[in-house]
Amino acid sequence: MVIEIIQSIPLYLESLPYGDYLNAGAIFGVSVLFSVLLYFILKRYAITLAAKSKTILDEELIMAIDKPLALGLVAAGGYFSLYSLAVAHEFARILQDVFFVVGVLIGLYGTVRIVNALMKWYHHEIAQKTKSDIDERFLPIIKKILYIFASAIALIIILNHFNVEITPLLAGLGVGGLVIALALQETLANFFAGTSVATEGTINVGDFIELEGGLKGFVEEVSWRATKIRTIQNNIVVIPNSKLASNIFINYSAPFETSMPVEVGVGYDEDLEKVEKISIEVAKKVLETTKGGKKDFQPLVRFRSFGDSNINFSVILRVEKPTDKYVVIHEFIKALKKRYDNEGIEISFPARKIYYADDDKKFRKK
Repeated sequence: MVIEIIQSIPLYLESLPYGDYLNAGAIFGVSVLFSVLLYFILKRYAITLAAKSKTILDEELIMAIDKPLALGLVAAGGYFSLYSLAVAHEFARILQDVFFVVGVLIGLYGTVRIVNALMKWYHHEIAQKTKSDIDERFLPIIKKILYIFASAIALIIILNHFNVEITPLLAGLGVGGLVIALALQETLANFFAGTSVATEGTINVGDFIELEGGLKGFVEEVSWRATKIRTIQNNIVVIPNSKLASNIFINYSAPFETSMPVEVGVGYDEDLEKVEKISIEVAKKVLETTKGGKKDFQPLVRFRSFGDSNINFSVILRVEKPTDKYVVIHEFIKALKKRYDNEGIEISFPARKIYYADDDKKFRKK
């Protein structure tokens, strides 16, 4: 209907000087006016009405199609305004081809926006209610596949319009695809590794992980090519997904709580029952008073070896988050050293006893 109104613009402008150009300008101006009016109505009133519904789908769809519709009206106005010029008739075929391609591209633009709207609706109203998060992990991948599929359809439509034989092209693409796949072998490996990392659930955004080489940090992003990790020093480390998938790593965030041993040693003359009791008392108090400590966790003491100077043991603590362990260990070491000093418990430093032989080939202590 809008196009019919645009075409019915009074032709008396053609009788004026440069009348055909004025007529073309009027047609294009009316199309722009209609596109602005349509965009305003959709933005101002349609979205307001859609916001009153229980779902966000209608609102998202309106926001997805408003710009493509406005661009489509402007493109239609541009086509009819140029077609109304007498000088353009000899280029009519070229004009039709150009605006056909423009129309397909606008359709592709609208399709992409509709896909985004559907994905956003699914994420907020469907995926959030499911018990598993696997659908949320697949959404970015599905969205990229739909983008590629829509782009391929648009390309086929354009090629068909220009009478390009598609069958030989597809056969050529098969051979070319093999060559491209070999050339992009590393990129494809990163893509599939990223898909595996995203869908398996071993790593999530926000997790605190430690890689085999000692690198520690928070997972910032898992993209199709690489995973970004923010270290404790606030640096971003980018790791190709193929290397991450083949790496051994520890995910400290997987169990939600982190247990950690603190290595301690006391002299051989100390009463180990007393040492165990005091160490547990200090650890319990630190967990209760330090932010991040697991307050209801019962600390453990495990003696493990006879060292050169001390009897070595571990005190097992537990924290809420992996990064809380640094402050908890810091406070525990200070409190344990102070308590040991008050109780007269010795933490021995390395010492050596030296023996030497006298003239009678007997050993005596120095």
